[in-house]
Amino acid sequence: MSFALGPALLFCPADRPERYAKAMQRADGVILDLEDAVAPADKAAARGHLIESELDPARVIVRVNPPETGAFLADMATLSQTDYRRIMVAKAESPKRIGRIDGRFAVVALCETAKGVAQADRIAALDNVVALMWGAEDLVASLGGTSSRKPNGRYRDIARYARSRVLLAAGARGKAAIDAVHLDIDDTKRLSIEAADAAASGFSATACIHPSQVSVIRAAYRPDDKTLSWARGVLAAAEAERGVFSYEGRMVDEPVLRHARGVLERASR
Repeated sequence: MSFALGPALLFCPADRPERYAKAMQRADGVILDLEDAVAPADKAAARGHLIESELDPARVIVRVNPPETGAFLADMATLSQTDYRRIMVAKAESPKRIGRIDGRFAVVALCETAKGVAQADRIAALDNVVALMWGAEDLVASLGGTSSRKPNGRYRDIARYARSRVLLAAGARGKAAIDAVHLDIDDTKRLSIEAADAAASGFSATACIHPSQVSVIRAAYRPDDKTLSWARGVLAAAEAERGVFSYEGRMVDEPVLRHARGVLERASR
């Protein structure tokens, strides 16, 4: 199963079934969360809601608990009673455990601990893994830190390193990469900046926690008219040229043409 969602993936607590349909309507894909968004006492009820739900499986990811936990076994038993076949594995750390997950399920590995980020290359190499995502807050907590961001709102270096490492690991294996959520719902300026950077850097999607963030992410991933015009123009010019050539004062070779093709692909999505 390939990963063709994006660019805005909206988390929805699995114990809030009244929100399922609205989340699906507003975003490109919905992540039904059985892990941190659901209190331990409510997880059994949340699993029941999943079984009863009737969302389009092609646009659903279910975040399950870490494979080392008993809750993970209960999550997987529940999903076997549904049509949902794409899971996000929380706190993914062990390539061996992830590789042993039931082959009916496509895995989005959430690398959000120090060990998980360190193992990102090996996790991305697994056949059942279709995408990697990184998480900032659990990562910093796993290191004994207190905040992933500086007072000015920008990521600390350790978070930026983890983000880059997960993106590179995914890209090296031809897998999709999903950027982390932005917790400050009101800070749409920073979200827009980071989502635009994610799109330009090669992320396939950005996860979000509130419906109001969806439009910001979509706009950031959508190429503007000037960029689209350049992409179409340089690709048209390439048809009449051989090898390296100049377009609008810029040297153009194959990597630049790949950038242009990527712009058109994003626009088509």
